[in-house]
Amino acid sequence: QVQLVESGGGLVQPGGSLRLSCATSGFTFNMNRMYWFRQPPGKGLEWVSSISFGGLDTQYAASVKGRFTISRDNAKNRLYLQMNSLRSEDTAKYYCSKDEKGDIRGQGTQVTVSS
Repeated sequence: QVQLVESGGGLVQPGGSLRLSCATSGFTFNMNRMYWFRQPPGKGLEWVSSISFGGLDTQYAASVKGRFTISRDNAKNRLYLQMNSLRSEDTAKYYCSKDEKGDIRGQGTQVTVSS
């Protein structure tokens, strides 16, 4: 059974940082490209970032490029998202996913950027 459990969200001031984590189980993590998605309040799911199974290839949405860093630890079956220089428009529920559409994802972790 595939399980994805996100954590690390919270309330942060503009300009602040957060590190999200996703614990995974039930599939061969080190053979899967992994993804982060987010869903802002009242909006649809949007892709944020992805990383190849070996971690050498990373991709970012234009809105987060240069501020967010995706990484993974294949020994721990964990995915991470380091978020710096956070803005109010980054407020959303963040999900990790093992598919490119975000259909298979965890319950999400809420990130709120507000002063």
